[in-house]
Amino acid sequence: MFTILILIILFPILELWLLIEIGKVIGSGPTILLVIGTGLLGAFLVRLQGFHLLSEIRRELAGGLIPGEKLFDGLCLLAGGLLLVTPGLITDLSGFLLLIPYTRNLFKRAARRYLRKRFERGDFLVRWRW
Repeated sequence: MFTILILIILFPILELWLLIEIGKVIGSGPTILLVIGTGLLGAFLVRLQGFHLLSEIRRELAGGLIPGEKLFDGLCLLAGGLLLVTPGLITDLSGFLLLIPYTRNLFKRAARRYLRKRFERGDFLVRWRW
C-alpha cells in the first residue's frame, strides 16, 4: 500500500516536470497540442482495435470457445485507452505500449506471472458476499 501511495504522489510530479521541460524546448503551445494529439490518436486507435477485438470475441463465442485471451486483450485496450486520455506524455507512452500487440503480450505475460505467484503464495484472496 505504501508503494502505491508513493506512486500516486511521485507520478504526477514526474509527468508535470516532463511537460515543463518539453515546454521549455518546443514551447507551451506545441506541448499542449502534442498532449491533445496523442490523446486523439490514442482514442482513434483504441476504437479501431476495440471493434476488431469485439468481432474476434464474437467469432470465438460463436465457435463455442471461451475468449479468455481476447478478454484479457480487451482489458489491456481499456487500460491503454484510459492512459491515453489522461494528460501527460508518460501515460501516453504507457497507453501506446498497451496498444502494440508485441508489448501488450509482454505485459500480459508479466501479469500472468505476477498473478500466478500471488495465487501460489496464497496472497490472492477472493471474498464472496451474498
